[in-house]
Amino acid sequence: MENENARTNFIWDAIDQDLREGRAQQVHTRFPPEPNGYPHIGHCKALVTDFGTAEKYGGLCNLRFDDTNPAKEDNEYAEAIKRDIEWLGFHWTGGLYYASDYYQRLYDIAEDFIRRGLAYVDELSADEMREYRGTLTAPGKNSPWRDRPAEESLSLFRRMKAGEFPEGRYILRAKIDMASPNMNMRDPAMYRILYKEHWRTGNTWCIYPMYDFAHPLSDAFEGITYSLCSLEFEDHRPLYDWFVEKAGFRAGDGKGYFGPRQIEFARLNITRTVMSKRHLRRLVEEGFVTGWDDPRMPTLTAMRRRGYPGSAIRNFVEQVGLAKADSTVDVQMLDACVRDALGDSAPRVMAVLNPVKVVLTNVPDAWTDTLTMENHPDHPEMGERQVTISKEIWIEKEDFEEVPPKKFFRLKPDGEVRLKGAYIIKCEKVVKNEAGEIDHIECSIDLSSRSGSEGANRKVKGTIHWVDANDCSAFEARLYDQLMTEAWDTASAEEKKDVTAFVNPNSLEVVNGYCEHTLVSAKVGDTFQFLRMGYFCKDKDSTEEKSVYNRVVSLKDSYKPQK
Repeated sequence: MENENARTNFIWDAIDQDLREGRAQQVHTRFPPEPNGYPHIGHCKALVTDFGTAEKYGGLCNLRFDDTNPAKEDNEYAEAIKRDIEWLGFHWTGGLYYASDYYQRLYDIAEDFIRRGLAYVDELSADEMREYRGTLTAPGKNSPWRDRPAEESLSLFRRMKAGEFPEGRYILRAKIDMASPNMNMRDPAMYRILYKEHWRTGNTWCIYPMYDFAHPLSDAFEGITYSLCSLEFEDHRPLYDWFVEKAGFRAGDGKGYFGPRQIEFARLNITRTVMSKRHLRRLVEEGFVTGWDDPRMPTLTAMRRRGYPGSAIRNFVEQVGLAKADSTVDVQMLDACVRDALGDSAPRVMAVLNPVKVVLTNVPDAWTDTLTMENHPDHPEMGERQVTISKEIWIEKEDFEEVPPKKFFRLKPDGEVRLKGAYIIKCEKVVKNEAGEIDHIECSIDLSSRSGSEGANRKVKGTIHWVDANDCSAFEARLYDQLMTEAWDTASAEEKKDVTAFVNPNSLEVVNGYCEHTLVSAKVGDTFQFLRMGYFCKDKDSTEEKSVYNRVVSLKDSYKPQK
């Protein structure tokens, strides 16, 4: 997807042609998730494509839950999907629907198919069905029950609905072509017996429509004109069209309805990122992460918790664009989009992640000063804040070196450095404990070098951030790396079956530091740039005693777009 003013893509070209030639009068899309898990970044390509295309053409986009498998579905997932869509800035302008709304209508169409000789009740076992189906190079063969009289199939189907048979005893199949080169057209299943309580319909039904039957007809019921989906459904398109056409939803039906046109695009693949709900569920259930919203997960709920802006996700998908060929995008491209979004919006504050204490020796114990600092260098409208400094401050351990390398412009013995927005200090002495570790650093402060005064013009090569040790807030910082190792990208499909073998053991580092006292009033979800440290978002695990901050992304952008 791309924004409205950007270059076009092959889907929009196809829609433009349909509109010009009168095959379609409006653009009506839908986003049809199955409520069987939390949506992840891979689903965003379809989501942004569906909603974004409707926005571009001034059309409508439905949200429809294809809830045809009660064994795996739950309202929890449906609510999470709705939250994620709204977080991305979209709304289902065409309405909210469920495939289960159409169960009776789908059942009636199934009965009609039986009467017209387009479907039959089969009693092959699952293993026998696989055997009869054939292979990619060999045609299938007809079931012994394929020519069962319509009246008999109809009676059995109604008894299936009445709950007279156990699971697996019978199945309703479409009668198409067992010799078709497309395996999906070899008499696919339409209904199966399943004694599971549905999260919306309860125990009203004990037979449930198959996805390939319910999905295209739900599109047709809703007047969808464009079914935009990933390439994995390309081979399903003939079946999609067959069900739609046999049910009477095409041009020539007397209503002028063009019918849903399926157009496929390549899936979104990202380096070091799992794009399988099954694999993600295993990571959750086996405790490799703390839950679906663990900030290392590629789920949208996790990205929101980590602090990713929804606009960054949309921009990322739009930059990736739409293509017919599968490809893999560097995860650093996503990080770059997050930096772009936060660079303009996140206030600047100071925080020290790995603290070492500095004692200013040439001021009284009770000395203090209040400094005024800007919240954003490029946005004066974001205001200013007051920051105190006193005799003791915290600085980063990495900002001091006893034996500094060449071109080290931070604090060192007998060296000077400017405290961001404050004063110049000079290292006079390093005080160590009995173990030989640095306890604190004694420095003198040049009171004439205060930022904003005439003495501020005195230049030193280094500037470091700091926090007042007597007016600060302790916090826990969670620093994230990719959840999966680099080996994940080159592993075979067989190797990837054990997703746990590729979990990065160093994907999370927890450190304890100090931040400006002004952050005490920050709310969960508030995001800041910790100067020189990265972008951080206040986490829901925060308490009154201690704040928790997730590092959203670091400040360094090493992503280089392909030319």
